[in-house]
Amino acid sequence: MTTLKAFRLPVKLAERLTTLAKATHRSEKFYVTEALLHYFDDYADAQIAKDRFNDPKSKIISCSELRKRLGV
Repeated sequence: MTTLKAFRLPVKLAERLTTLAKATHRSEKFYVTEALLHYFDDYADAQIAKDRFNDPKSKIISCSELRKRLGV
């Protein structure tokens, strides 16, 4: 199922989107969907990291300790 969303893009960004879609023979919708999926995944990961960093119960370990635990 899909839903219609309408929004404005800066001209340069819209031009880049159109150029990419034409060059790769994919739809602009494909790239907008992919970009949003990646953005939401990255945002969720960043929010989890931020929440853990700000949690006083969360233990912070050094880079060298992390390497030791990972065996690298």
